[in-house]
Formats: sequence, C-alpha cells, structure tokens
Amino acid sequence: MNEQRQVITNRVAFLEQKIPGYAAALGIAGLVVLWEIVCRMNIVPPLFLPAPSAILTAAWDMLVNGELIENLLASMYRIGAGYAIGAICGIAIGLILGFSRWADAILTPIVYSIYPIPKIALLPLIILWFGIGEMPKVAIIALGVFFPVVINTYSGVKTVDPILIKAAVTFGSNHLNVIRNVILPGALPMIFAGLKLAAGTSLLLLVSAEMIAAQQGIGSMVLHYGNLMITTKLMVGVLFLSLLGLIFNRTLQWLERKLIPWK
Repeated sequence: MNEQRQVITNRVAFLEQKIPGYAAALGIAGLVVLWEIVCRMNIVPPLFLPAPSAILTAAWDMLVNGELIENLLASMYRIGAGYAIGAICGIAIGLILGFSRWADAILTPIVYSIYPIPKIALLPLIILWFGIGEMPKVAIIALGVFFPVVINTYSGVKTVDPILIKAAVTFGSNHLNVIRNVILPGALPMIFAGLKLAAGTSLLLLVSAEMIAAQQGIGSMVLHYGNLMITTKLMVGVLFLSLLGLIFNRTLQWLERKLIPWK
C-alpha cells in the first residue's frame, strides 16, 4: 500500500515542482546570448538583425541625448491614461451589465456588436471629434481596453453562484454591498484575465496611433528609424515596447496575487 502511494506521489510530483525565481531571467539571458552569437557569426546581416551589444550602444546614445526619455515619457502618459480610463469604465459597466437584467438586455448586444470593429479604424473619426493632440490617442487606447475588460467582467459576474447573492440579500445586504462583497470578489479572476488581455491590446493601439498621428512616442520613433533603415535605433524602440509589456504583465500578476490570495 505504501509503495503504491509512493508511485502515485511520484507521478504527480511535476505538478508541485517549485521553479526558482531566476528562471525567467535565465531564459531571457540565454536568448540574448544566442542572439549575440548569431550576429557575431554574421549569419544574419546587421541591417536585418543588429546585435544586442549594438542596440545597447544605440540605446545609451539616445538616453544621453534625451531622445529616448522624451519619447518614452510621451508613450507612458498615453498608455497609462488610456489604460486606466478603459479599465475603470470597463469594470464598472461590466458589473452593471452582469448585475442588472435590464442593462444586460439593452446594452450587452450593443457591446458585442461594436467589439469586433478594429479600433484603430476609428482613429480618423476620433481625431475629427477631439481634434489633433493627446486626447485622440488616449481615447483610442481607452476604447481598445474597455471592450476586453467589460466582456470579461460581465462573464465573471455571470459565473458567481446565485445562491451566494440570494443569501446576501436575504441577510439584508443592499445592492451596493452585494456587488462589493459578493459579486466583485467572485468576478475578480475573470476581471484580471480581461485586464491582462487589454494590456497587450493597449500596446498595439499605442504603437498604431503614434505611427499615424504623433510626432513623439515609441511608435513614432520606430516608424521614423524604420524609414531611415537605422535598425539599431528601431530595435531600441521595439525592446522598450517589450519591456513595457513585461512591466504591465508583472504588475497585474502582483495585483492579482494581492487581491485574489485564494487563487
């Protein structure tokens, strides 16, 4: 009996295997080293794929002359403001759609009909509404963030056990307390799934909007150096976009662990 139990334990040991914290950094370092070797051996021409060392040199030059900081701050403002507005509105509307049958019946079909429209296609119309400036870029990012968040929040609310809601109402909770203490905690896993999905969408829309209608920003910088065929500086922009995505993901994971400790 003990031997059989030991065999079962060994078979599922991989499910409980602990991965060291440096594993992610080790994977990235390995990729960078391989990339540098490929470039040093001239397997790929530098014009098509510059070496990491050349990219770091270009990044340092751009950092010293202030170009990188200027473009990075412009992009961070746009994506920060757009993401915050879209996420807050998406969570609020998603909770209302999931909780109210009237709102669900009237507004949910509208949300699902607008969701498939490519948001970047609406940029000329948004520029016409808000004029040329920061507002159109923030608005297009907020719009792209709003829909994944509202749909995931709505789905999360619908997965909450109705018995818990009825029990809370039976014990005298009003609608606001039911949403805050029962529905919102139960929907949090789906809400964070929507927030993570929206993070990638926000980066795509940021770059697209800056390439079309901006003089500053990472997307504008990438387009500029792409037109000039200066791939080292182009790759600086691409790597910083990747870094922004990583920061987004890690921040959301940290918040998820804090707010959903039982997951």
